[in-house]
Amino acid sequence: MRITIDNLDGLGAMEYTGSVAAEGPITLQRGLNVPSRCTWEMVLGLGGLATPVRHARVVVTSEAGAVLFTGYCATEPVNVYAGAASMGAVYRARVTAVSDEWLLDRLGSGTVAGSLTGLWLSGGSLLQLLTARAQSGGPSVLSVASGGALQQTGAVVSRASAPWSENAALSAGAGYAAYRVLSGAVSVQTAGTVVHTFSDADGSLSANELATNVVRDLVNDVTISGAEEPVAYVQEIFEGDGTTTVFELSEEAFRETARTLVRESFNGPALNAAVWTKLDPGSHVSLGAGWLVLNGGTGTDGTTMVTAVDAMEMGGSVVVQLAGVSFGASSDGMLGGMYEGVVELANCFAGFRVRQSSGATVVVPVVNGAELGTVFTPVAGHLYTLRLRLHCVEQQRVPQVYYAMANGAVESFGSASGITAPMDVVFELVDEGVASNTPATVLYDSAAGGTPVASTPAVCTFVVANSTNLFGTVGAVSVTRPGSVWVVSTLPSGTVQTRLIGLAGQRCDCAATHGTSNGTVAKVTFYAGRVPVAGERVTVSYRARGRSVARLENAASVAAEAVGGAAGTSRWLGKVLDPPARTSVDCESAALAVLAFATTRSCAVSGEYKAVNPASDVWPGDVLNVTSDGVTTALLVRSVEIKDGQSAPEVLRYAMKFANDWATEYADGLGLKLSEAIAPDAYLPLTAATGSGQVLANLQQLAVTSLSTTAIGVSTGTNPPAGGGFEVRRADWQFGVSVDAADLVLRSPVVNFTIPRATEGERFYVRMYDASTPPLYSRFSSELVVNWPV
Repeated sequence: MRITIDNLDGLGAMEYTGSVAAEGPITLQRGLNVPSRCTWEMVLGLGGLATPVRHARVVVTSEAGAVLFTGYCATEPVNVYAGAASMGAVYRARVTAVSDEWLLDRLGSGTVAGSLTGLWLSGGSLLQLLTARAQSGGPSVLSVASGGALQQTGAVVSRASAPWSENAALSAGAGYAAYRVLSGAVSVQTAGTVVHTFSDADGSLSANELATNVVRDLVNDVTISGAEEPVAYVQEIFEGDGTTTVFELSEEAFRETARTLVRESFNGPALNAAVWTKLDPGSHVSLGAGWLVLNGGTGTDGTTMVTAVDAMEMGGSVVVQLAGVSFGASSDGMLGGMYEGVVELANCFAGFRVRQSSGATVVVPVVNGAELGTVFTPVAGHLYTLRLRLHCVEQQRVPQVYYAMANGAVESFGSASGITAPMDVVFELVDEGVASNTPATVLYDSAAGGTPVASTPAVCTFVVANSTNLFGTVGAVSVTRPGSVWVVSTLPSGTVQTRLIGLAGQRCDCAATHGTSNGTVAKVTFYAGRVPVAGERVTVSYRARGRSVARLENAASVAAEAVGGAAGTSRWLGKVLDPPARTSVDCESAALAVLAFATTRSCAVSGEYKAVNPASDVWPGDVLNVTSDGVTTALLVRSVEIKDGQSAPEVLRYAMKFANDWATEYADGLGLKLSEAIAPDAYLPLTAATGSGQVLANLQQLAVTSLSTTAIGVSTGTNPPAGGGFEVRRADWQFGVSVDAADLVLRSPVVNFTIPRATEGERFYVRMYDASTPPLYSRFSSELVVNWPV
C-alpha cells in the first residue's frame, strides 16, 4: 500500500509510505455501515517527515493506484516506545484515521430537532437528505453518488441525538443496503450487489482459510412486538345539558410521540435549508423583519413556492396553521396547501386558495383540486390566522417494509402502498384584530356536509405558499399532530358541526387530553360560551391505545421438523428496534422477514475467510459465493480487515468476516434490527397465524345514524362479505362462533341495523366476520360508548 498525508501546512500531500514501521503495517478496518478506520505506525523523524497532525488528510492506495481509504486523523498520534538506542529512548507514532464521513459526524445528525421520519424513500434518497441537512448553512464537504436502483423503505426514523453516520446506517440498512464514503463521496448500493466467487473446484478457494459455524437453531414460530399502536375505533356519545363542561373518556386515547412536524417563525436571515426548499426564479419570495414576504410570482402555478423538505403522513389529526397572514391586492395562489404529487392546483388535496373575484382578493377552501365552502373577503390591512384541520381514523398510513436475504436473494415483506381511509376536513379563519372571544369563522366543515372526504392521499407535500402571483406576508407557520381525539356535535335542530380543539386564545371550542398510563383520565373540556346546550349530542371519536404484536409460523417448516414424533415447533420471541414496527401489521411483516431467514439453515452461518490479493476489492455488504465440496453458499460480508504485507510485489491480506441474517447479533441486523426483550405489556397471541393479513377490514366508517331512549341506529359503512355480517358484543376480544354467548348482542347480515338499549351507560363492540370456518373477523373493534338517557 501507499499512503499520502496532507498536514494542512501548505505543502500538500506528502508521501509517507517509507516511514511506515514494520511493526505497525498499514491496516484498514471496514465495517458494515460504520466509518472505516486506518491505523499504522511510523518511525518518527524519518526522511524529515512531520508527525501527522490532527485533521490531517490521509489517502491510502494500492500499488496499482486503486483508492482503498480516504479520511482524516481525528486525534493526535500516540507515541509508542520502540526501545533504546545510543541516543536514548526511541519512539514510533501510532496513527489512526477515520473515513471521510467523520466530517459529517462533526456537523451533526443530518436531521432536525427531535426526530425525522422519512416516508417511502429509498436508502439513497434518505442519505441524500441526511447529507444535505448536515451541510445546510455551510460548505459542502461530501457529495452523494448514485448507487443504482435501491429498495424503497416505509417509515424510517432518524434521530437528532445520533451522529450522521448512525443515521446513515439506519437509512441504508432499512433498504438492505450498504453505504461507504470514499474520495469525498457517499455511495450506497443494495447488499449483495457485488458478488465474489471462491471455489475449490478451480483453486480460487483456500479451504484451510475458511472457517464457518452455525450459530443459531432453526426457528419456525415467531412472536414480535412493536411500538404502541391505535387499536379500537372508539366513539363516545354524551348529552349536553347547557352546564356540563367536562366530559371524561373511558379509555386512553392514542397519541403520536412526535407531534410537531414543522414550526417556523421566519426570524432568521434566510430560510432554514434543513426544513424548507424555495423555488423562486423571479426573486418574489424573501424574509424581512420576522415575515415571509410574498411579492408576486411568474404567473404560472407551481413555479414560485416554499415547500417543506419532509413529506407528511396524512394520519390521525393534522393541524396546519398560518398566523400573521396579510393579503395584498391582485393576489393569486395557494397558502397552507397539502399536495399529492406535482405541486399544482389539480393535485392540491387541501389548502386555501387566494384569488380575485370582481376586483377583490378572496380566500376559498380547496379540496382535491376543487373549490368548496364559503368564499371569504379579507379586509385590507388586517392580519389573519388560517387553520386547516385534517382528521383520519387511521393514525399510520405508511406501512413498514422489511427486507431479508435468503440464499443470496433479497426479499421484501410488507406493503409499499398506502392505507386507504377517508378524512374529515375543516377550514377556519381568524381575524387577529377582533376580540379574542370571537369564534373562528369556519369556511368549510365536512361534518356539516354529512360525509368525510373519501379520496385522500396517505402522504402529502406541504407548501406554505404557492405563489402564482401572491402579495402579502406570513408571520408564522406550524404543522402539528395533536392526537386522535376529534369532536362533533349534533344540535337539537339536527345541525352537525365539528367542535374545534385547541387553546382558548385560538378561538376554539374545547381542549382535549388523551390520558396517560399512570391513571390520568382522558377528557374533553369546553370553554365558556362554547358549552354544549341541552339536548346536544356530543360525539368524541378517538383510537384506543395498545401494544402492537404478531405471531406467525412457517407451517411447512413445522411439519418438516415433526419427525419421529418430535415437536415440530421452535419458537422465538422478540421485538423490532429498527425500522420501527408501528402497528401489528408491521409486526406481521417483520415476523415474515424473520421466518424467511430463521427457517433457512444457510442463514445461520457465520465465520471468516482469509485471502491474499483477491481478484477484486471486498467491502462489507458484498457477498462471498463460496463453493466447497460441491455445495455453494452465499455469505454476507460484515467486516473486512486489510493488512499491508510490506513487500514487493504487493501483498494485501484480507480477513473477511461474514454472517448471514440469522447469524448476526440481533441489534446488528441489516434490514431489520431486533431484540430478544419483547415488550412486557404485549398480549402474546395463543396461536400462530400461518400468514399475514388473515383478518377482515376494520370498520373505519361505522357511524351512529340515530339515537333514542330504546335503540341505537348503526351504519357500518361497509358491505359484509358473502355469507358474513357484523357481530356486536359487550366485551372486546371475545369474538367467534364458539365464544361465550352471554356477551353476544346480535349478528347482522346487513350494513344498517339497530342495537337495543337497556341502561343509560352502555358499551358495544362491533366487528365484521365472513363465512369461512372458523370465520375471520376485523382486526380491531369499533367501540360505541353511549352516555344517553333511556
